[in-house]
Amino acid sequence: MTGFGALLRKEILEQWRTARLQLVATVFLLVGLSSPLLARFTPEILKAVASGQFQITLPTPTAADAYDQLAKNLGQFGALIAVLLAMGSVATEKERGTAALILTKPASRGAYLAAKLVAIAITLGVATAIAAAGAWFYTLVLFEPLDVAGFTAAALLQWLALVAFATITFLGSTLTRSALAAAGLGIAAFIVLGILSIVPAIGTYLPTGLGAPARALALGRPGVEALGPTVASIVLVGALAGVAWLAFRRQEL
Repeated sequence: MTGFGALLRKEILEQWRTARLQLVATVFLLVGLSSPLLARFTPEILKAVASGQFQITLPTPTAADAYDQLAKNLGQFGALIAVLLAMGSVATEKERGTAALILTKPASRGAYLAAKLVAIAITLGVATAIAAAGAWFYTLVLFEPLDVAGFTAAALLQWLALVAFATITFLGSTLTRSALAAAGLGIAAFIVLGILSIVPAIGTYLPTGLGAPARALALGRPGVEALGPTVASIVLVGALAGVAWLAFRRQEL
């Protein structure tokens, strides 16, 4: 891991210089703030639209609805942003020839890959924390307060799921010189994992399986087992990163 610290600083500064960090954080903040608002006012909007045509009876929205809206939005927009962050991380630098220039310095290929993946995880972590803070505050204003510790734990699980999708795309980025091909792999994995998530024996241990324990923790119901899907997702991220390193270390740059 020679040169990891220097490469990580470079990657984080690059995220900031190119405004990717600020842009992702802003998008996640909007997602966090809008989710409780959508949960609160969607029933009223539907009733207003249907007024005079047919009657709609909807239950009164709750804090659980606000969290469900947040989880849905982060699961969709967040996964897409994770793919966008990772798709060109390695492929673009290989295509431009900058990867070869960077690795002429005293830095190992393992450190090069690790720095890029950790920087992506940090960007997603900062953005997820901002989204969670905004969602928690608006849920407090519009509904009721949710347990801070449980909501924080839920945000960590959501972040882990996003890192997993980013790592799948990151693997594709190390295997090709096309950022679009890497993005295709990430999107395909998102669709396949979504389909497999409905199979109880498998879905529990996929990144998508983190949704149930995250919801339970956020709503103060720690009865749902979170250890299994958490460990499985961490192992998946580590395994995919290892495969990326094995594939990248012998490539011609």
